[in-house]
Amino acid sequence: MPTFFKALLTSALVVSSLGSIAQTKFEWKSANSSGFTYKYVSNDPMKARFYQLKNGLTVILSENHKEPRIQALIPTRAGSNTDPKDHTGLAHYLEHMLFKGTDKYGSLDWSKEKPLLDKIDALYEQYNKTTDAAKRKEIYKEIDKTSGEAAKYAIANEYDKMMAAMGGQGTNAFTSYEQTVYTEDIPTNAIDRFLALQAERFRNPILRIFHTELEAVYEEKNRSLDNDPWKVEEIKYAALFPTHNYGQQTTIGTIEHLKNPSLIEIRNYFKKYYVPNNMAIIMVGDFNSDELIKKIDKAFAYMQPKPVQEYKPAPEAPITAPIVKEVFGPTPDNITIAWRWPGAVSPKEHIIGTIVDELMSNSKAGLIDINLSKAQKVLRAGSNPDWNKDYSVWTLSGTPKNGQSLEEVRDLLLGQLDLLKKGQFDESIIKAIAANYKLNAIQGLEKNDARAYKLLNDFVVSKGADWNETSAMTDALSKVTKQQVIDFANKYCGNGYVIVYKRKGEDKNIIKVDKPEITQVETNREKQSEFLKSVNGMPMKEIQPKWLDYNKDLQKGKVGPAEVLYVKNEDNDLFRLTYRFDMGSWNSKVLPIALQYLNFLGTPTMSAEEISKEYYKLASNFGANFTDHHINLSLSGLNENFDRTVSIFEQLITQAKADPATFELLKGRLIKQRNDAKANKGAILQGLAQYAQFGAKNPRTALNFTNDELKALTVDEVVNFLKDLFNFKHTVIYYGPKSLEQFSADISKVHKFPAQFKADLPLVANFDRITPSKTQVLFTNFDMVQAEIDWIRPTVKFDPAQTPVVELFNNYFGGGMSSIVFQTIRESKALAYSTYAYYFTPNTKDEKYYLVGYVGTQADKLNEAIPSMNELFNVFPASEKNLETAKESMLKNYQTERITQDAIAFNYLAAQEKGLNYDERSKIFEALRKLGLEDLKKFQEANIANKPVTYCIVGSDTKIKVDELSKYGEVKKLTLEEVFGY
Repeated sequence: MPTFFKALLTSALVVSSLGSIAQTKFEWKSANSSGFTYKYVSNDPMKARFYQLKNGLTVILSENHKEPRIQALIPTRAGSNTDPKDHTGLAHYLEHMLFKGTDKYGSLDWSKEKPLLDKIDALYEQYNKTTDAAKRKEIYKEIDKTSGEAAKYAIANEYDKMMAAMGGQGTNAFTSYEQTVYTEDIPTNAIDRFLALQAERFRNPILRIFHTELEAVYEEKNRSLDNDPWKVEEIKYAALFPTHNYGQQTTIGTIEHLKNPSLIEIRNYFKKYYVPNNMAIIMVGDFNSDELIKKIDKAFAYMQPKPVQEYKPAPEAPITAPIVKEVFGPTPDNITIAWRWPGAVSPKEHIIGTIVDELMSNSKAGLIDINLSKAQKVLRAGSNPDWNKDYSVWTLSGTPKNGQSLEEVRDLLLGQLDLLKKGQFDESIIKAIAANYKLNAIQGLEKNDARAYKLLNDFVVSKGADWNETSAMTDALSKVTKQQVIDFANKYCGNGYVIVYKRKGEDKNIIKVDKPEITQVETNREKQSEFLKSVNGMPMKEIQPKWLDYNKDLQKGKVGPAEVLYVKNEDNDLFRLTYRFDMGSWNSKVLPIALQYLNFLGTPTMSAEEISKEYYKLASNFGANFTDHHINLSLSGLNENFDRTVSIFEQLITQAKADPATFELLKGRLIKQRNDAKANKGAILQGLAQYAQFGAKNPRTALNFTNDELKALTVDEVVNFLKDLFNFKHTVIYYGPKSLEQFSADISKVHKFPAQFKADLPLVANFDRITPSKTQVLFTNFDMVQAEIDWIRPTVKFDPAQTPVVELFNNYFGGGMSSIVFQTIRESKALAYSTYAYYFTPNTKDEKYYLVGYVGTQADKLNEAIPSMNELFNVFPASEKNLETAKESMLKNYQTERITQDAIAFNYLAAQEKGLNYDERSKIFEALRKLGLEDLKKFQEANIANKPVTYCIVGSDTKIKVDELSKYGEVKKLTLEEVFGY
């Protein structure tokens, strides 16, 4: 076992032993290797190295050789806080534009493109200074025309294509208050290509294809107007921070500023903040740090440092009395109460604040968890901290149950806080919090992204200077005293809070960003810059793929009548155990209710609250989930607590104690959840999609109890279902440090197997996806700014011979930023912020494939978006270059993908359900190089092109002329009762 895993596990023992643990020292040290000096923190389990190059660029490296991939983050310490007051949203604009290329890539002929871009710059400046509406429209028309001319010399998505061709995943970026971060996940053999591209990316970014990207930002803004939680967050921060930019400048920006962008100001912002002494390169994964730092230094040495003035506002005045705000919208009522806390730059307050938050809500044993959630006094409730640099924000939130007012939820939440302030909490939970944090730290070490984002947070807050404090945090948590918690809560959680009542109702303040007239621009998808050819031509050392051999990578055993699937944990003393049943929601209407009731059940010897606390003190977890055809009951924790963890769960299932009063509360909770689902546009769209796939009698409608049936359901029916569960066939999946023999012996002691399993429950109904014979439009009315559109078409039953062409089609056509759908719908036509198309493979050999296309767009663009997607579906968009990129991306991803741990067992089970006895990735990999455009075209023509589809549309009938949708197919307006079945 690696030393750092052992060190962490030693300090993550059960709570009773924590008091005797010697505290580890985390101190800054310096070292020199291969000509570079770096700093590190002693006993840091991530062994992170902190370099500062001559130009001030921070480089943070952490090696993890679990798989041949690397998580890379490139942050700049600038976000909406540093936006100019008269150009809010600018940092976010710039983030979008840094995917558009430079003078070396993204352009066919820079000498011809540049004069046109300069003209667009000048037009935007003129546009911003013009107030007359008619003149602005005239100028914008010229912007649109000139942009179309400039686009003839542009090559869209070259950045995405280069990343895809080197096997990159997760290409993205995000902007927040004090950071803008660019994210990539690359194969370990792509380092040279990656660094060449990133160094060029930040050298001289060109703001090309700007007005279509600006329209994508408009779409993002309009989506936020349909997002009630987003609106609550904005008003909460505005009230907490009347002077600080946390509350005065939103990341997306104001509508007025969105309408009047300045390319000159965007460029000035880049020059001011995108300098090496304000940026970092964070890489975590499979590399040699000594070799990598040399390459990074060489690639980024051209960057020149500049003084950067940090945002340092005057302190906010204390809030001395509650500030009350209201937000209206279509989603269910909820309440938010927020306090201003010290910033993350204060390590001591950060540590005590973490304990305060976890004592209030940790999902198992916090005051809110036990006294409100377990007791079902509210529908849901919790607490959450935002650890920002200057000030942190701590939030209590709650959703009322049926018939409960927001004011009642407020009083309940504040009542739990009052208990904390008075010290009326179990002090032993503090040690349990520390133990659970240490357990999470061990688990986080396994994942490159978990490591990288932890390092990112430290860079943004302190440029990495506080990494010693961050590394020591898990030890420091266990030292926090009860009195420190009481003092902190009374000091920072007083009456100076902001309370936001989110009430269901019409938001009369919504002003959406209007759709400008945009002419489709060229994407030149078949063209390539010399820079792209150069990067794609850089050699990549071959990495051999590793396919699973189900006879070698997975051990199989038998305990009683149950099959055991076993994978040994060679890294640490953690275990995961799953009981997997071959029946799911299609077999029982009671099942979903029973698994939810599990959280509120006790046994003859332990109450539900005691079980929850005990699991938290053991640093163990249990969970229950289901699919159409399966139930998964899962347990995890420390190996030394295996028997206790499994025994408690065994008793909970087999000796569940019926409590009629608790069950009646659960039924009220379920009815409220069902009503709330009807106020969720995403849930409505999912319901329409189910209707489109299966018809009026579908899993969503047929498997739900009616309200009357639910009211008539008895607690004994539900508890008896749980008590009988282990008598049905289930497979036991184990990943942990025990040997197969030892595990088999141990599990047979704590888990009672019947002599023979009962036959599985019969299907409630046999649902089969229906291939449509005619095109139809399903429409449900919902109060929203935008429109959500799905295209649905089930096709034919699963055929393993089709898997390679299906996977390639998805990657090529509609599965990412370099896909045809994204390039056309978003990049070229600016019709959506989010769009995709995917041909889904069924989970079992007897089910059908089905096509899902999606566009989330402004309601007034619906009649442009639908024909645009239809054209892509009906006329195969051939592109040799895109095909080459898609194939290279897939090949490199298969070469570097490693399926490990209990994922091996679940992969094996998934293959079995498709009738396969091999790792299907091997067949896809083998076939990929032989597939061409003609194969994809034949596939599309056989399954998609000019075939009937069902459109599922959710939108406001005041913004969409529903009767006009008949030009696409027969229109059927569905009520919420028809969509949900209740």
